[in-house]
Amino acid sequence: MIVLGLTGSIGMGKSTTARMFAEEGAVVWDADAAVHRAYAPGGAAVGPLEQAFPGVVVDGAVDRTRLAQVLGEDPKAFQRLEAVVHPLVAADRAAALKTAAAQGAHLAIVDVPLLFETGGDAFVDAVVVVTADPEVQAQRVLARPGMTRERLDAILARQTPDAEKRARADFLIDTGRGLDAARDQVRAVVGMVLSPSWTPPRGALFQTSEPRH
Repeated sequence: MIVLGLTGSIGMGKSTTARMFAEEGAVVWDADAAVHRAYAPGGAAVGPLEQAFPGVVVDGAVDRTRLAQVLGEDPKAFQRLEAVVHPLVAADRAAALKTAAAQGAHLAIVDVPLLFETGGDAFVDAVVVVTADPEVQAQRVLARPGMTRERLDAILARQTPDAEKRARADFLIDTGRGLDAARDQVRAVVGMVLSPSWTPPRGALFQTSEPRH
């Protein structure tokens, strides 16, 4: 099974691109969805986060508003949060990929917003970066309810710059040229990585002896 890491800065169209890969038959694991599961009642992060940040759990689930307030008040809180959440998310990802491989999947996508920032690019066969012009990115994000330029700048400050992501990518999907063009790029990537002659540039950690198509 080939595993591709999918990443991109806010507003680049990563979620839309992930759906396109799913439409092409890929199994998609979403890091944000894994975090939601960990924060939900009974989730693996609930107990540890209540211990690390007393008062952030309400009705058995992590209250994101309270957690965001704590993070805003303590610059070092992000490190403590990541120390709890990242290993849980990594375990969720490993379990999902193991299941996908056992079920005979040929291609899996791990959708991780902070793939480079968390070192996740070391655990995939290749990295797909979703990108667009900065003007397009800003227009998309600032159209979201409650978003301001200051909030956008703060988010971007915590993310690897798009130019660096592009430089480190194995494949690029440019969503600034419209959905049809992006879909064509996705199909080209799928066709390439499932070709028997393709050599993974990174890990090949989840290869199987089964044919890829």
